[in-house]
Amino acid sequence: MGALAGKIALVTGASRGIGAATAQALAAQGAHVILTARDIKALEGIEQAIHEAGGTATIAPMDLIETDAIARLATAVAERWGKLDILVINAAILGNLSPVPDIDLKSFNKAIATNILAPQALIACFDKLLRKSDAGRVIGLTTSVAGKPRAFWGAYGATKAALEVLLDAYAQEVKNITNVRVAIVNPGATRTAMRAKAYPGEDPKSVKEPAVVANAVVGIVGGEFAESPLRVSVD
Repeated sequence: MGALAGKIALVTGASRGIGAATAQALAAQGAHVILTARDIKALEGIEQAIHEAGGTATIAPMDLIETDAIARLATAVAERWGKLDILVINAAILGNLSPVPDIDLKSFNKAIATNILAPQALIACFDKLLRKSDAGRVIGLTTSVAGKPRAFWGAYGATKAALEVLLDAYAQEVKNITNVRVAIVNPGATRTAMRAKAYPGEDPKSVKEPAVVANAVVGIVGGEFAESPLRVSVD
């Protein structure tokens, strides 16, 4: 029995990196975790690791840009558990790093669909279930380039800036009439596949492991929210 016993959590992008580590950390504290991602085999591996550690999890393979799939998942969660306590919006794609005039529209549109449209659909579909929790929590993962634009990172930074606006607005809309609270978390430099793609020459051991971010997320979920949205940077 952990601090999150009885809680139902949904983690997107849970097949690897920060998402996988967060799912395992939440399960270790007693939450039942719903794992979503496109890679079924990888999801099954995380689910097995959670079960072997004494936790519980359910996999829900899906592509978040298929918004109908999100609605179907929300319906399934409502029928089985009747609520959602924790929503971790972690899944994102980097896209191509390039000067703004050279942004590839196909890649940019996919990033917009994954990093902005999918999170909005998640909030829209799970809002009612989050309100049924005695302490609903929405955690959105962001990046420093959302607030401090950097050359060649315009496309990715723009999608994450938009995500922050959505999360901030939602937090303001619900904080005085529900128990739902929102946190916007900047994980900082972390050892992930996305980081390796963006910084191919970097020594992976020079940056922190995903578990550090995961533990921070668990601490946020289980703590008091002095404000909503709560903004946290993980060193």
